[in-house]
Amino acid sequence: MARTVSIPSHMTVVAITEPGGPRVLKTEQREVPRPGEGEILIRVRAAGVNRPDVQQRKGLYPAPPGASDLPGLEVAGDVAAVGAGVIRWHGGDAVTALTAGGGYAEYVTVHESNALPVPSGYTFTEAAALPENYFTVWHNVFQRGGLMPGETLLVHGGSSGIGTTAIQLAAAFGAKVITTAGSAEKCAACLRIGANRAINYKEEDFVEVVRHVTDGNGANVILDMVGGDYVMRNYRAAAEDGRIVQIATQAGAVASTDFARLMVKRLTHTGSTLRPRSIAFKGAIAAELEAKVWPLLETRKVAPVLDMIYPLADAWRAHERMEESEHIGKIMLDVA
Repeated sequence: MARTVSIPSHMTVVAITEPGGPRVLKTEQREVPRPGEGEILIRVRAAGVNRPDVQQRKGLYPAPPGASDLPGLEVAGDVAAVGAGVIRWHGGDAVTALTAGGGYAEYVTVHESNALPVPSGYTFTEAAALPENYFTVWHNVFQRGGLMPGETLLVHGGSSGIGTTAIQLAAAFGAKVITTAGSAEKCAACLRIGANRAINYKEEDFVEVVRHVTDGNGANVILDMVGGDYVMRNYRAAAEDGRIVQIATQAGAVASTDFARLMVKRLTHTGSTLRPRSIAFKGAIAAELEAKVWPLLETRKVAPVLDMIYPLADAWRAHERMEESEHIGKIMLDVA
């Protein structure tokens, strides 16, 4: 039976007051949004912090048309209200959801198809760490990259939220995983969660290590969030018919490369961004995740790796932590 939830008229949010450093994130009061047709209103208990939030804060990644101007791409909490036509969810249901923005707030609206149940036994903080990374990894590694059991996946930035998710999912589905990270501590963390080989990119050449570990064959799929000079190096590290999937360009969006190598190896270099995709597209990913990945989460064969948790009002500190790049796993906000 649906549970009646009391909803206030206003809520606390964290807004970007102007483009700039972490301190431009300030709390303010706004009206609680109302769910439209097919939408649910979530009383947010926890929210994830992601690189796109940092880029948006700097003025480099504007919200798509129609989305909230507030940062925050993933939340978990209780369903507080439902809009017309909502079938699955009812007041009081515990959900985690991918948002197009607005997660740094006490309430947010999302389309019902972009929400998933909180896995059994998970805290809201753990559940809020799931959507952005699991949607991204599922689409890019398994759908676009076509990773198959027995293949080798190279993950750059293995200690990040995306990286820890990719390592665990690839291993769970029978792939071998090689990853790069920037310290011995981060490499050790990657090995603990399922990587077969972790490369400290400050001390080793990942191209040579990948070639050695794979007996000269190379990686079948490469998940890259670096870009820049990694593009050509990825081509060298890739196997014949390899797939390189670009999801960010932290080292630069422009690169020089050798297309002859791409042609000779028959490589596919693709990429994507998730935030501007349609509700229906994200809903289709959610359905696949619930069928294929949620059972693994329920048994904790895969699980989010958490770094630090900050109060909502201290979102600026979470952004500082993100930009220091010392974190291992997800940085989270406690909104309850």
